[in-house]
Amino acid sequence: MTALRNRLPWQSVLALLLCLAALFGLPLIAADGSTGATGLVLALIVASAVLPVAGLAKAAEAALLFVCVHAAAWLLVAAIAGHEGKATLAFFALVAAAWLCAWRLVTVLSEIRSSSRQADAVLRLLVPAVFGAWLLILWETITRGAGIPFVLLPPPSAVGLRIAQSWPVLAADVNQTIFKAVVIGYAIGCGAGFAVAVLADRFLFLRRGLMPIGNMVSALPIIGIAPIMVMWFGFDWPSKAAVVVVMTFFPMLVNTVAGLAASGAMERDLMRTYAAGYWQTLAKLRLPAAAPFIFNALKINSTLALIGAIVAEFFGTPVVGMGFRISTEVGRMNVDMVWAEIAVAALAGSIFYGVLALIERAVTFWHPSVRGG
Repeated sequence: MTALRNRLPWQSVLALLLCLAALFGLPLIAADGSTGATGLVLALIVASAVLPVAGLAKAAEAALLFVCVHAAAWLLVAAIAGHEGKATLAFFALVAAAWLCAWRLVTVLSEIRSSSRQADAVLRLLVPAVFGAWLLILWETITRGAGIPFVLLPPPSAVGLRIAQSWPVLAADVNQTIFKAVVIGYAIGCGAGFAVAVLADRFLFLRRGLMPIGNMVSALPIIGIAPIMVMWFGFDWPSKAAVVVVMTFFPMLVNTVAGLAASGAMERDLMRTYAAGYWQTLAKLRLPAAAPFIFNALKINSTLALIGAIVAEFFGTPVVGMGFRISTEVGRMNVDMVWAEIAVAALAGSIFYGVLALIERAVTFWHPSVRGG
């Protein structure tokens, strides 16, 4: 028994204890005498918990854990469907036990080392995917099991159903907010910030004059800027793009100026010994050295731009747009549609950020932060 306990990770021990507690609290659903798939759920979780004793290879253990844990989760979600608010403590104990086994799965996946770059890439994607999936599973089981009112927090399945049913509306909102306001404002704001940063680096009076103003403008609240831009540029997407320009201009300016000053004195002296002028030094030394700073600003601005455009739509917009949809559907108590817009915005922002991160790795492959990552 001592040897078995020593070979079991703490997640497995706790999962087995929760399964034992669930046996004394059956059934899973109050006022429901049927056991349903309770036995199969218990068997899957117990099998997941005792897998480390088998001494399997990490990859094999991870594969079996993946199948058992997610099968148990699917059965638990199916058991609570149609019985919202009737879950017993046994149900929540089994949910917690399955989550602990999923924790063990993520740990095992993180420990796998492969000689293949493709396999490493898959593992780097699989770990956050499993982690994120279990956040949704916990959200689904807790909201349905505890009977949380729909208007307070709808389960993920309801949000997914709303996305599937309202895809044309969501697509029109994405086109209005992201492909018009965000993309155009982001390009203008980041491009102008970069150009002014180069000029500020070249002319000292610009740098000393713009930096304090940049810090001040960066502290301005969106809700103060957005109504003014709507008055200046109208209710359509140009006013939202103008808000995005204001929000992205100064982060790019400040980061680029800091990056242009990042090259060392020895490197600059070396360029002078080669009789390189200012623009040659800028192109061949200082801009490459500033690339991590510039990409840092681009990634920060990718989230700021989306937030700015959505918030700006609260202050006047045509009858389309993500911010418009959120504000109107909240008033109608269509909370699932609000969460659908939030999910689509989060997905679009994550894709935008991920594309920039991939471009950064390709462009700054020589940088120590990329070589070490």
